[in-house]
Amino acid sequence: MLTAAFVAAVLLSFLLRLWLSSRQMRHVARHRAAVPAAFVGTVPLSAHQKAADYTIARGRFGTLHLAWDTALLIGWTLLGGLDLLNQWALSWRPELGDLGYQLALLTAFALLSGLLDLPWTLYNIFRLEQRFGFNRMTLRLFVVDGLKAMGIGLVLGLPFAALILWLMAQAGAFWWLWAWGAWMAYTLLMMVLVPLVIAPMFNKFEPLRDLAMVQTIDALLKRCGFASRGLFVMDGSKRSAHSNAYFTGLGAAKRVVFFDTLLARLAPPEMEAVLAHELGHFKHRHVLKRLVVSFAMSLGVFALLGWLSGQAGFYLGLGARPSLDAPNDALALMLILMALPAFTFFLTPLTSFWSRKDEFEADAYACAHASGAELTRALLKLHEDNAGTLTPDPLFARFYYSHPPTGERLAAIAALSPAAVPAGGAA
Repeated sequence: MLTAAFVAAVLLSFLLRLWLSSRQMRHVARHRAAVPAAFVGTVPLSAHQKAADYTIARGRFGTLHLAWDTALLIGWTLLGGLDLLNQWALSWRPELGDLGYQLALLTAFALLSGLLDLPWTLYNIFRLEQRFGFNRMTLRLFVVDGLKAMGIGLVLGLPFAALILWLMAQAGAFWWLWAWGAWMAYTLLMMVLVPLVIAPMFNKFEPLRDLAMVQTIDALLKRCGFASRGLFVMDGSKRSAHSNAYFTGLGAAKRVVFFDTLLARLAPPEMEAVLAHELGHFKHRHVLKRLVVSFAMSLGVFALLGWLSGQAGFYLGLGARPSLDAPNDALALMLILMALPAFTFFLTPLTSFWSRKDEFEADAYACAHASGAELTRALLKLHEDNAGTLTPDPLFARFYYSHPPTGERLAAIAALSPAAVPAGGAA
């Protein structure tokens, strides 16, 4: 029963992804020759065609990667790959003990998964991103980043995994409730550690020194009643030419971060509008709402795992043999983490719709506290810098897009701020 449901979910999600991706590539290719009428005079044809070519190239790459990931998923589960790895790890149980054997299984799986995905990551960065002029990462920096990430996983991830496994073994029938509490605490802890400790291990964060920009942003923060621990510039340009700005942290660790590439591109009024959009997310409590929903969903996953981990059919249905004299907790964790996305994928349109709704609300807040015209100019610059297509397939966008398509987004801004209409016509 479980095997049939899993195969159906994997097959249907694969075919749906494939169909949506092909629609997107065909739609973008058909509209490559001309800039949409609403953006004529605002977006150069060369930028529009670069965005189309980049979208199509990423779509082709994504299709191949999808096929690879799907084959790996079947290999790890129904074809017995994870079972073989578990049998190998079990051979170390006499030396490592129950907890040590399970941590060895998790570590081996993580390393093998990383190695199997490495060629795709390398191609994405050093061929695809390089081809379109976005990559600025060196091979040396890539290796250093990888080693740092492994170190962080060993220092923070492995002890947390050990805690979850210990709770599964020692906390009784309701271990999943205790594990969920540990997961919430870990998530909140990481929201503090990432901006203060982890992120500075990968990038330099310096206080924003542009006086005009600081004054503009400070005035906006005061108008909006927002308290920040500082305005920082991150050297994102050493890895990519893509631009971004974000809020990060929790409580006293909360800070505003700008990519240096973004500061080089946007004028102070445009930056103010972008920041006002981000402030809109906080004022509408979008971050808090998503965190609450994430915790609620994780509770459901832990409760489901609490039941499934005691069912032999759960393991056998996904191609693994449960041990009769050794704990199966790590095996259960990996199986549910691999199998669940095939089922939850079909919720993507709902989460995308919710995210787009939040983006519209944040844009409206930005128009009320800054300039809609400046926000429009900033979004058009970011569209060009990041090679985002102006002509996505409507169905693809409804299914996947976490942000509204540019045309819809600028039309909504123009309705709130008539002066924000692009020079070429109505958005």
